[in-house]
Amino acid sequence: MPVAVVTDSSAYLPDGFANRHAVHVVPIHVLIDDCSGRDGVDIGPSDVAAALTGRRAVTTSRPNPEEFAETFQRLLDDGADGIVSVHLSRELSGTWESARLAAKEVGDDRVRVVDSRTAVMGLGFAVLRAATAAAGGASSASVEDVAAAAAARTRTFFMVETLEYLRRGGRIGSAAAFLGTALAVKPVLHVKDGRIVPLEKVRTTNRAVARLVDLAEQAAAETGATSVELAVHHLAAHDRAVELATRLDERISPASGCVVSELGGAIGAHTGPGMLAVVVCPTDG
Repeated sequence: MPVAVVTDSSAYLPDGFANRHAVHVVPIHVLIDDCSGRDGVDIGPSDVAAALTGRRAVTTSRPNPEEFAETFQRLLDDGADGIVSVHLSRELSGTWESARLAAKEVGDDRVRVVDSRTAVMGLGFAVLRAATAAAGGASSASVEDVAAAAAARTRTFFMVETLEYLRRGGRIGSAAAFLGTALAVKPVLHVKDGRIVPLEKVRTTNRAVARLVDLAEQAAAETGATSVELAVHHLAAHDRAVELATRLDERISPASGCVVSELGGAIGAHTGPGMLAVVVCPTDG
């Protein structure tokens, strides 16, 4: 059997993509008040958005090592030649650490764990590239290299309605400088070196959306690739996300389409309703 590819639910692959590409997803845990559930399984995006809007406490926790170990062992027992497990940046979550501990238990010689240094479809595109390589018969080492290379070249930009959710979750680091004016601006941020950091301050939502298009177009040009893949994420902002995807398709050429995926609790709990994100991943070069 080919190398098995595992990830966590923070990749937010569009519906059907995990099954289509034989990617195995271990859900991150989401807690709404005192009720715990699995991201994307027991608790969906609408649950998260409603809870946040209702000012209920929404937090997340990493899968425990036993959950990863069970998944790894099952795949190996089913005949996988090896496993490459690709995860959300360890600067943002302990998920990578859980997978690493599980790999030690199952056998480091059979399981490779990759810190993508990114999130959402920045992680998702890396996982899909890894799955394609695995399906083509690549070795575990080659699949790992493909995932790491794709993640390193992916750019992720996003806007939020408020920094309050990021502040609560401790995910913004140096973006704390924005807090004094958070209500007066729409912060535009990006993922850099595995962390969420501020990029610009924009006065209105419309300007922030336009800026996301500009940044994505610039990032696509800078890759030097013959084409790029694009993704748009949102939480409780479907119409705006579709409009953003349409504008990206019009502005960025050549592009291999643009997928739209709504965030669940693993990321949405820390960004809040109304967030929009753009991910740019070169197809080659």
